[in-house]
Amino acid sequence: MADETIGIVGAGIVGLATAREIALSRPGTRVVVLEKEREVALHQTGHNSGVVHAGIYYTPGSLKAELTVRGVALLRAYCRDRELPYREIGKLVVAVREDELGRMNALYDRARNNHVPDLRKVSREEIREIEPNAGGVAALYSPRTAITDYPAIARAFADDVVGSGGEVRTGFPVTSVTEVPGGIEVASVPRRERVRVDRLILCAGLHSDAVAGLAQDRREPRIVPFRGEYMLLRPERTDLVRGLIYPVPDPRYPFLGVHFTPRVDGSVEVGPNAVLALAREGYTRTRISPRDLLGLAAYPGAWKMAAQHWRTGIKEYRGSFSAAAFMKDAGLYVPAVGVQDVVRGGAGVRAQALDRDGTLVDDFRIHRVGRVTAVRNAPSPAATASMAIAEHIVEAVFDRASGSG
Repeated sequence: MADETIGIVGAGIVGLATAREIALSRPGTRVVVLEKEREVALHQTGHNSGVVHAGIYYTPGSLKAELTVRGVALLRAYCRDRELPYREIGKLVVAVREDELGRMNALYDRARNNHVPDLRKVSREEIREIEPNAGGVAALYSPRTAITDYPAIARAFADDVVGSGGEVRTGFPVTSVTEVPGGIEVASVPRRERVRVDRLILCAGLHSDAVAGLAQDRREPRIVPFRGEYMLLRPERTDLVRGLIYPVPDPRYPFLGVHFTPRVDGSVEVGPNAVLALAREGYTRTRISPRDLLGLAAYPGAWKMAAQHWRTGIKEYRGSFSAAAFMKDAGLYVPAVGVQDVVRGGAGVRAQALDRDGTLVDDFRIHRVGRVTAVRNAPSPAATASMAIAEHIVEAVFDRASGSG
């Protein structure tokens, strides 16, 4: 399909990885990335904790499992080639109570099925050897789990696109998507510009359902924005944590719980919680979008989700307003850390897809209709898997024989 023009909406790490994959693997194909912000990677990518997930959590056979394991290898090689940060600092997934051991063992079996390298179970004593200040009765240890700088990787992807003859056009909010003879016309009213492409890929993150709607894609799943808030260990206390320390996750939720995350800049985050944001880009408690709230209130899935999980929601909001409540759970994993050892950090917003029946969509969901391919759910570990997601998308886009499902 040489001489085609492929448009990509969204310059987060998934959109840029996809643009790069097309530019490098399909010579003669022109790539145009359209991004509403003035810079790339400002939303989910720019607020990412920087963890390169090894594939422990994901259902064997799912897209998450398949693409994360593949994505880690691609990302590691890319960072090495571009001299970008990539540090294998290891992760402990810690059971702090005996009644968590069953879930921990099930997680171990799942991770083995996903071929997570060098994973092993460790005892209470071995936990202390790895993390002298950690609590817990047993844990899973993944020594190959790493940290990186995803905004830097996204910027490098953008450079690759431009260097290969493509274009990354920022300040271009997409306001309409119209099918025209032989292609798609994408317009931006604020820019008073139109871009014609042969095929269109939507990687719009927090706005993925709205942008998909412009392209006449199905209305579900809808995006529900969850804000994840972080504490930061004070600089003089960062030596209490060597690597990543996570809880055994609650299988009812796609969130991993409050954990300790060293960053490549030397800081250590504690978090995140998961509270319903009052705007799609609601990085603070005071950011409220009446339009987003009305859209959420009109969606039956939101009410069904609330009916199922309101108790958990109250607990998460309590931690949002009280540092003591926030740190109560965190202290189970590193008992030496208390409220006095942390300050308020930043926040990110997760674009969590929600089905009409109130189910939080767990797996990646990528949907194709004719000339438009829409990424409808790509939360964590999408950054880890971004290069593999790009391969998957490109294969779907250029497979003329595939259907629209």
